[in-house]
Amino acid sequence: MTNAGAALGRVLFYDVRLSSNDSIACASCHRQQFGFSDTVRFSRGVGHSTNRRRTMGLANARFNAQGKFFWDERAESLERQVLQPIYDSLEMGRPEANVISKLASVPYYPRLFAAAFGSTQVTDERIASALAQFVRSLISAGSRIDSVFATGGAPDYSRLTVRELEGSRLFVASGCINCHRTIVQLADKASNNGLDTVPLDSGAGHGKFKPPSLRNIAVRPPYMHDGRLRTLRDVVIFYSEGVQPSDSLDERLTEEDGLPRRLDLTAVEVDALVAFLEALTDSAFLRAEKFADPFASCHREVSARR
Repeated sequence: MTNAGAALGRVLFYDVRLSSNDSIACASCHRQQFGFSDTVRFSRGVGHSTNRRRTMGLANARFNAQGKFFWDERAESLERQVLQPIYDSLEMGRPEANVISKLASVPYYPRLFAAAFGSTQVTDERIASALAQFVRSLISAGSRIDSVFATGGAPDYSRLTVRELEGSRLFVASGCINCHRTIVQLADKASNNGLDTVPLDSGAGHGKFKPPSLRNIAVRPPYMHDGRLRTLRDVVIFYSEGVQPSDSLDERLTEEDGLPRRLDLTAVEVDALVAFLEALTDSAFLRAEKFADPFASCHREVSARR
């Protein structure tokens, strides 16, 4: 990663020229205020086309140790992932050659490509590299949960409410952390979490899906790959009492007798887990200028001159 590479990636991320009809950008679905996801059930593409899965959040994608992306892990790397929506007919619908010639004709892109890569040449690989660098820069680490560990010394749990602290304990004790691992709560692999006995969408195979980091989860409903659950409370209640039996159900959600493992939470415990998940919101990240739309500031300057 370089500053120049990520800066170019930021401009590309917000540029509608990457779509076939100059109507949508990567940021049209991955919106900063929603943790670089959105709040519609299914993502939308050019010509008002609708996809069958919802938009994934991009925060902390760089910490994906397995290096596979999308709900179904079909992209082997972030560089491969960022290009697929651009050339997908249901998403941005842009023919590859058209993208390259279009960007090369924009006055400021030769300078940005030269700063990032040493020459003005616009290529598919460079577009992918720049976009991937910008996505890797999207680090969310300023939530109230993070403030507990901010000093580098002993954790200061007084920064959390009693309910949030209990939710943090339950997140570990009930086994949520076994799937949503590490401090960024990122799933290590695609798995079947028991949404359906017979999967309606095969995902990565046998109804397995890989969710993004739980950071900023509270600002990007609805939930699951198909947005079937409207609220965080619905999600917690699902794991408490709604996990369905399946031949491919993840072993971490399976009891020794083969039946689904359900958390059987009390109403107070549901409230606590929801409070913990809400405390993963990083308000500064959702407003950070360095991640924001660079074209918006240009538009404000033009309006001010008028």
